[in-house]
Amino acid sequence: MSASLSGGARAVARCDLLGSAPYSDMPGGLYRGYLTPAYWAACERLAAWMDDAGMQVRCDPAANCIGRYEGTIANAPALLIGSHIDSVRDGGRYDGPLGILLGIECVAALHRAGRRLPFPIEVIAFGDEEGSRFPAAMLTSRAVAGTLAAEALDMADAEGVALAALIDPVTYLDAARAPGTTLAYLEAHIEQGPLLEAEGLAVATVTGIAAQLRLQLTVTGMAGHAGTTTMPLRRDALAGAAEMILAVERIARDDASDLVATVGRIEALPGAANVIAGAVRCTIDIRSGDIERRDRAADAIVEAIAAIAEARGLQSVIEPVHDLPASPCDPALMNLMDAALAAAGQLPRRIVSGAGHDAMVMAALCPTAMLFVRCRGGISHNPAEHVDPADAEIALQGMLGFIDRLGATFEPA
Repeated sequence: MSASLSGGARAVARCDLLGSAPYSDMPGGLYRGYLTPAYWAACERLAAWMDDAGMQVRCDPAANCIGRYEGTIANAPALLIGSHIDSVRDGGRYDGPLGILLGIECVAALHRAGRRLPFPIEVIAFGDEEGSRFPAAMLTSRAVAGTLAAEALDMADAEGVALAALIDPVTYLDAARAPGTTLAYLEAHIEQGPLLEAEGLAVATVTGIAAQLRLQLTVTGMAGHAGTTTMPLRRDALAGAAEMILAVERIARDDASDLVATVGRIEALPGAANVIAGAVRCTIDIRSGDIERRDRAADAIVEAIAAIAEARGLQSVIEPVHDLPASPCDPALMNLMDAALAAAGQLPRRIVSGAGHDAMVMAALCPTAMLFVRCRGGISHNPAEHVDPADAEIALQGMLGFIDRLGATFEPA
């Protein structure tokens, strides 16, 4: 890899390197599940890059790869910079790794300049954010934040391989950081949406992670013969569900805010071409940075679905799947990031994250900050995921400016 590359371009190139064997377990694409051979190969490569950047490297009990760059004040709490190294199946190369590699580049720049901050910096590669292998997400950041219950480790992957067969569940929770040892958490991540590209911006300060409500909707009608049941006599669950889905979309659109609502999965039963659907099951995902706005929209959606069901002679049942509160970023840290981006020649912009990130878990441990980086077409979780190296360099300069400003305001306990 050319030494003449800028730090941002090098971070992108390293993401590309991690996108294929031996750092992927999927021929012709990228899949890096937690604790797979590709995962361990990626951790080994990251450890080498961390070492080159001047860090001391360790693997914690949850198999997170961590590099530490000491500060000048003994026992000062550490700034954590990180993201996740695992991927979805047939995923993109920058979702997660870019934030880790930009963190390494931050430390490498400080090391080359012979600089240390009052506090240590730790770059952390979380092992499981996506939940693409085991039936749970953010296992490793929850372990670090100290919010993971021991019983959550009793699980197996789709092939029946138990987590406990791959890693010691007895010591797993020892990955939790001790109180007072963490100053803040910074995560750079691709936006995974089209807003920055639409506005011609390379980066933005994240205000927080949206509150998410996921519902399971079941619509019940009457199955019947597609050729002999006249239209006025039908109680078509699929037609009713279609009207309900459009109502979900209309309510979210009419709010004209950051509110989004999505029906991502639908199943019609009995699923035969010549049978009127007697039942439909689908998911409804509702998100907003403002939990009250999200809940108002959810109430409106529930009311609209009930009205449609009554008008069509159908039954509807809505059950909650999960309810995640909003995770706001720290206001003081957002101000530092805005100032750093302005100093780097960027128009400060703040946006909410509709997707979940390790930062939402780490907020239970310490103040958090996030930086979004433009990705082409807003595409993510897809091999077409792309980041311009120039944008990554802008993000790197913003992160370095953030670190400098955090150091200038640091007050030892």
